[in-house]
Amino acid sequence: MAEIKHRVGIRANAAEVYQRLTTDQGLSTWWTTDTHGAGEPGSIIRFRFGDDGPDFEVVELILDRLVRWRHSGKMPEDWMGTEICFELSEDDKQTIVLFSHYNWQQADDFLAHCSTKWATFLMSLKASIEIGCGNPFPDDIHIDLDE
Repeated sequence: MAEIKHRVGIRANAAEVYQRLTTDQGLSTWWTTDTHGAGEPGSIIRFRFGDDGPDFEVVELILDRLVRWRHSGKMPEDWMGTEICFELSEDDKQTIVLFSHYNWQQADDFLAHCSTKWATFLMSLKASIEIGCGNPFPDDIHIDLDE
């Protein structure tokens, strides 16, 4: 199975980063402004990019340390069966976010596209915290002309 992995350091404590990953308000500052349903394990988060978008079940939360979701929607089809994990570790200067999107059935062009998009959205997460303004959809960075 294929996997996307990224690591980013954010000048903030883990509690602030965790809040951006576990609340509708926090998620909407960096991924998509149309985010609903974040909550405890078992909750379904609906992320909309225009008329459609992925749904994720919150699988596991460890306060200020871990957020794990399982894809629960029907689109994008290649995401079916995948999971996303944000692991947080804090030192005296920053919080490290280790991001994984795993259980992909194949490594193809769409996985490469999603890997690049995840990198841009993780930088949006960083900017939303460090400078107070991220680039969530619809104001995200476009990586090709088909977006």
